[in-house]
Amino acid sequence: MHIKKSLVAAMAVVGVLAFAGCTPAGGGDSGSDVDPAIAAEIDAALQEITGQVLSTGPNGEEPAPASEAVVTDEQAAQVAEMGLTAAIVMHYGGNDWANAQIAGLNAEFERLGIEVIATTDAGFDPAKQVSDIETVLAQNPDIIVSIPTDTVATASAYRKAAEQGVKLVFMDNVPEGFTPGVDYVSMVSADNYGNGVTSAYLLARALGGQGKIGAIYHEADFFVTQQRYDGFVDTITEQFPDIEIVEEQGIAGPDFAGDAQAATTAMLTKHADLDGIWAVWDVPAEGVMAAARENGRTDIKIATEDLGTNVAIALAENEMIVGLGAQLPYDQGVAEAGLAALSILGIEVPPYVALSSLPVDHANVLEAWELVYHSAPPASVTDAYVD
Repeated sequence: MHIKKSLVAAMAVVGVLAFAGCTPAGGGDSGSDVDPAIAAEIDAALQEITGQVLSTGPNGEEPAPASEAVVTDEQAAQVAEMGLTAAIVMHYGGNDWANAQIAGLNAEFERLGIEVIATTDAGFDPAKQVSDIETVLAQNPDIIVSIPTDTVATASAYRKAAEQGVKLVFMDNVPEGFTPGVDYVSMVSADNYGNGVTSAYLLARALGGQGKIGAIYHEADFFVTQQRYDGFVDTITEQFPDIEIVEEQGIAGPDFAGDAQAATTAMLTKHADLDGIWAVWDVPAEGVMAAARENGRTDIKIATEDLGTNVAIALAENEMIVGLGAQLPYDQGVAEAGLAALSILGIEVPPYVALSSLPVDHANVLEAWELVYHSAPPASVTDAYVD
């Protein structure tokens, strides 16, 4: 194994979160048979990138920190006097990430005196999302915060919103042909490339820097999931020559857990000696865990992104999930609402705001939950924790 610090340095860009004081955990489920020197080297690499943003925006924009989306109390009072309304148009909901985004948006919109008149769930169906946008536009909102399911299929609906004078702020993905500052206010995202890098390091640490692995990626034109896949693959292939990616499978959804379960079963059948699997986010990782249990492979090491409840329970139990790169969706929601308000006040805002990846493993899963969701971990997670 060799870790090229020059690669990390080359990827690092400005954009440090206030939360960057949270250090990556130092061991997790790396296993007692892992060379301590390898684990220490990987921990040092994780420490080096924690608090940095390694991604660029959809048009190559350099990331701005979330501090540039903060609305002061004086500015909030000005916004509150305007009687503004907002709509939240999601790609799909019901998961921890979406719930946290919506919670952050609602909390900040309430502080700003902006009424949320609609929150929609497209079920990852572009046609449904187009219909949602059209229904919302009939209510004449001042602001729409949204994440496109498909950058091409939804573009005309978002174009209609922009032409109607709606301030558009995007999460993670931007419709094709849209220009920041012209067609939309800004895009807010996690450092998804950095999340991919983080998960690669955590999986490599658990494997002791060697082994055969599979990867399950999002088979769609979706900017941020492609970023995290690139970050993972780049790190494994360039930093860990003794880890071989022997199989890569794409899943398109909308049954992401079921699709990942089927892909994992196929991988385990084809590669009986598989040591680990990477999944593009926590819901597919749930499918990986289900397949591993069905096939009697609970020894397999799984890394992913996003701190959902079920993967948090697995981390707490120290079973199968060895680590993940967490987003900060609540804070992303707060930033999205803030950018919309600042734009309405005529204040120039950055086109791309990104929040750094948070490395999470068994050792820091309870602390990480509080950072990610701004609330105590649920009993299902705390009760599952083993020392």
